Amino acid sequence: MKISIFQIDAFTSTVFAGNPAAVCPLKSWLPDATMQSVAAENNLSETAFFVSEDDGQHIRWFTPRKEVDLCGHATLASAFVIFNHLDPTATRVDFQSRSGLLKVARAGDMMVLDFPSWEPQACEAPPALAEALGAAPREILANRDYLCVYGSEGEVRALAPDMDRLAALDRPGIVVTAPGERHDFVSRFFAPGLGIPEDPVTGRAHCMLTPYWAGRLGKERLNAAQVSPRGGELYCMPRGDRVAIAGRAVRYMQGMIEI
Repeated sequence: MKISIFQIDAFTSTVFAGNPAAVCPLKSWLPDATMQSVAAENNLSETAFFVSEDDGQHIRWFTPRKEVDLCGHATLASAFVIFNHLDPTATRVDFQSRSGLLKVARAGDMMVLDFPSWEPQACEAPPALAEALGAAPREILANRDYLCVYGSEGEVRALAPDMDRLAALDRPGIVVTAPGERHDFVSRFFAPGLGIPEDPVTGRAHCMLTPYWAGRLGKERLNAAQVSPRGGELYCMPRGDRVAIAGRAVRYMQGMIEI
């Protein structure tokens, strides 16, 4: 069986930056074990698979180790494939997912994700969290993942976490963030328990970061940077119980896989 595959760099306008995602459009679903094997073979933070059905596209995301409930950059990458290769006349695509309906709209040279808002709340985090990060944050909150707030961009960039200790925590992801020097805020995202030591650019993290920084800064449009080694830029807007996360994407590779 031959399957089309695209590798898209998301949340960037140049290759070799942003977050690379593999995208496999399917005519029908493959066995779960096969999709997991493809994701492991690709060895990217996410591989997205989608199938066109009567109520829109149905999308699923796999890390090299497991299926996940939500992924921003691979959704942006999937929309890019649809807009640029499968249906160039489309201006919006609706994805049905394990996290409900996710919409992606064209906006000039960018695409805008309509994602759930995950308002973070103060929490009593295990002492192992700060110890694993190597520097104590000023504030720790949580929703699906932990959100650790630092005082400066330099502190966030300097973190060198113990990935084995982070992987043993009770939440899948750890977001670290601080005010930015040239952006409203910066962040990094670690999820070693999912097979992703550090994710280059993470749409999912901005489901928490957007309501947090919108409330803290009193702004309705936020310019964000994820300061991983590859780096990426996002534009975030709170919309009640949803968030809008906008970014660009670029194709790196297109081909076929045989299974």
